[in-house]
Amino acid sequence: MQACKLLSAIIFCVVATVAHAAGFRTIDISADGSNPAIKGAVWYPCSQPPGEIDLGVITLPAVKDCPLAGERLPLIVISHGRAGSFIIHHDIAEVLADAGFIVAALNHPGDTARDVSRTNELAIFVERPDHIRRLIDFMLGASALAPTVDRDRIGVFGFSRGGYTGLALIGARPDWANATEFCQELPRGICGQVLKKEFPARLPTPDPRIKAAVIVDPLSVFFTADSFSAVTIPVQLWASERGGDGVLPHSVDVVDRGLRPQHEYRVVPNAGHFSFAAPCSSALAAAAPEICTDSAGFDRAAFHRQFNADVLAFFRTHLKAPQ
Repeated sequence: MQACKLLSAIIFCVVATVAHAAGFRTIDISADGSNPAIKGAVWYPCSQPPGEIDLGVITLPAVKDCPLAGERLPLIVISHGRAGSFIIHHDIAEVLADAGFIVAALNHPGDTARDVSRTNELAIFVERPDHIRRLIDFMLGASALAPTVDRDRIGVFGFSRGGYTGLALIGARPDWANATEFCQELPRGICGQVLKKEFPARLPTPDPRIKAAVIVDPLSVFFTADSFSAVTIPVQLWASERGGDGVLPHSVDVVDRGLRPQHEYRVVPNAGHFSFAAPCSSALAAAAPEICTDSAGFDRAAFHRQFNADVLAFFRTHLKAPQ
């Protein structure tokens, strides 16, 4: 285990030494029938020196609309947590882009920081995987970067509700009624719908194009030990010791027990749920202390250096280019 950690650190240091900028561009996916419009962003390899993109409370070390460097590149899609944003995991997107990946992240319609119109609807847990499927469709089709994407090397990174989303996309089957006990003390919103058995008419649709998944502190209340029999791809699973935002300490264990033996499982000591979000600027910490405050003694910046390196090593291993 120590050797693995050392190897991951070495990989990260080598990548950082030769780093250029990540290219960055925003994306817009048009509404289609009943499917809402989607906004997001793409990070990708860029040979220019790093610049800065000011997004208000966050400044990205990237080059806007940089010409893409490379061809037949693997694609990683990112799903954020409840009422989150495509920008919350920008640091892992930058690391992956600098290492030769194209990374696409979206704002889940109706469940973002600026639009919570679907956040308290149980149906959002069917809609979220659909959003990611549409994002992959876009990256392989209408996107200007589509000719450079290797459609046989696609991975997903999901955090919190996005972790649930990633699991659903790779074949995990939710059982809505499994949340009944959890919801007894929260008879409103989504839990109110669970208690009334107002379940969605269908289950989420998996996406077989995804070949590897990093699942981070997922909301697991809808999963049972039997939910994961159809999951066959490599998974790197992360959990916080302290939990938060509906993810209870040790609740991720049900995912660990259900997945096949070859998956990775890492519990981060002293981490809270939002310790997996990118380290905060002082402006973001002032605006959103609930996602920027860690337990005493937890160094989020130091943790993310290792976390990002380990995620990169996992995707490099399982999304290798054909020889």
